[in-house]
This record gives sequence, C-alpha cells and structure tokens, in this order.
Amino acid sequence: MRKISIQEISALINIGQVENISAGTGCTVVIARDGMRAGLAVKGGGPASRESQLLNPLMNAKILHAIVLGGGSAFGLDAGGGVMKFLEESGIGYDVGVTKVPLVAQADLFDLTVGDMNIRPDFSMGYQAAKCALNENNYRDGNFGAGCGATVGKIAGMNTCMKTGIGSYALQIGDLKIGAIVALNALGDVFDCKTGKQVAGLLNESRTELRNTEAYMLSHAKILADNKFTGNTTLAIIITNANFEKSSLCKIADMSHDGYARSIRPVHTSADGDSIYAVSVGNVQADLDLVGILAANVVSEAILIAVKSAKSAYGHISASDLHTISNKYV
Repeated sequence: MRKISIQEISALINIGQVENISAGTGCTVVIARDGMRAGLAVKGGGPASRESQLLNPLMNAKILHAIVLGGGSAFGLDAGGGVMKFLEESGIGYDVGVTKVPLVAQADLFDLTVGDMNIRPDFSMGYQAAKCALNENNYRDGNFGAGCGATVGKIAGMNTCMKTGIGSYALQIGDLKIGAIVALNALGDVFDCKTGKQVAGLLNESRTELRNTEAYMLSHAKILADNKFTGNTTLAIIITNANFEKSSLCKIADMSHDGYARSIRPVHTSADGDSIYAVSVGNVQADLDLVGILAANVVSEAILIAVKSAKSAYGHISASDLHTISNKYV
C-alpha cells in the first residue's frame, strides 16, 4: 500500500477550484469528460443539493459529467449552472442531438457566517471552476474551493469555532486506487481516529484550548432544544478506479460515512447536511466490501488533512495556530 495524490487516481478526472477569499466562500468541481459512474449517500438532516435523484439506482442516468462541492448553502447551487455552461461549450455532456446536456450534481455547505454572507458561489464562479478543472487541474488542500469558509465546533456559535478547509488523501494497493476529497464544515469536533486525540473543534471562551462538543451539549440541553446552531455540513467525494456501477457506488458512499463517524463527533445531526459521493473512473476489478472499508479510511485521513492544511482566517483559529494541538498537526 502506498500513498498517492488525488490527481494520480485517474487521468480521466480533472479537479478545479475557485474561491473568493475576502467573502470566505468557493467551490470545488470534479469533472470526467467521458462521464463517471456515481453513487450518493446522505446522512445529515439538512442537505443543500441539486440533481441528487440522478444518483438513485432506480433512475435511468448511468453517469455524471461533474460533481460540485460549494459554499453558500442553497444559494450556492447557482454554481452548477455555470459548470453546465462551460461543459456544454466544451462539447461535454449527454448528446441530445441539438446540443450536449452535462449531468452535474452538487452539494453545498453553510459558510454564510464567514466573510461576506451576500457573496456566494454563483454561475460565474462555477464556470471559472470548471474552466480551471479542464485547463489547470488546480486542486489544493487548505483554504481553497469549497473549504475556503469551512469551520468546525460551532455548537456555541462562531466565536468559539475553529477554521478548517478542504483535504484529500489517496492510496494505491496493487492496481486499485482510491481517494477522498473532504470539505470539512461540521457542527462537532474532529478527532484522529487512530489515537482518539481531539485535533479541532469547540474552543473555550478565551479560545486557547479545546472543549468537547458532546459534553457541552449535555450540559446545555435546555438551551439547545430552542436554539441549536444550524450552519454546518461536511461534504466528500470518493474517487476510485475500481469498476462499479451506481448501486454498488451508493453502498460504497454509505460505508464511507464510517470515516465521518470515526473522526467527527457528533456527526450526522439534524444541523448537518453530511453527504458523500462515490465515483468510479476505471475498470479494475475489486471487492465491494474492501473498497467500502478503504473508502472510510481515506475519508478519515482526508479529514485530518483538512484540519492540518487549514490556515487561520476570518478571525477563526486553525489547528496550526492553536498551541494545544500536537506538533503532528502543525
């Protein structure tokens, strides 16, 4: 087993990112010119998404041409139209005779409380992100794309949350390659699943040390019942060269949520819209359950990268600037 970059999984995949740094938002686009088989599993209670039904195994669509992860909550879904426009201009999509219709799914996280709430991913940003994907393949971990305004540990409000970002992790075993991209924007805390150590999340009032979100919720139960903060959602895309169709990819996406559960606590709450896409862009034969297990593992690793690579911004401290975090994450 060896670690590889997310771009090494397949030459058939292009990844582009655009962010508005001053506004604290952005989007990340994964494109497959010839289409990618895809599945989806949503376990959070408040998703913002488009074309999710295309991933239902009962629907006719066999492939997607792009998946968008964005900020802006439901407002940011406008970015998908820009991705569609660029792909149509590039001759990418389902041929309907008079034109080609790109099949584009999207899921957004809530970053409206960071930066400028009036600026969200829009048609223009989606268009530029798709252009970056095909012309530059410019993916980077950290405060980029959908991770630009991402934060965690928000149960007590934004004053005591921490800055995170977008992270990726991929590995290869023989011919099998699998990786994950995670935009980390959770209500809860983040843990290293191998050590159990909390690495990000809810801060104390002086913002010098970490607190435990679950313990906070238990001690503030009466307040939470009437006033729960709802600006969250962690998003991920699993990419593999293993040969699977839609129904199996939905199962892989479902299993990969174990990576969320190992690394984020609490997770899958009514205040999160936690969603994971799983896509196949190859013909390598692999066991479904093994790939599902690996998918959960790369999700957990990508979550740590999203913590490790983030920089403090918008008045929110990142793990690299918090003295209580181990040097392993600095």
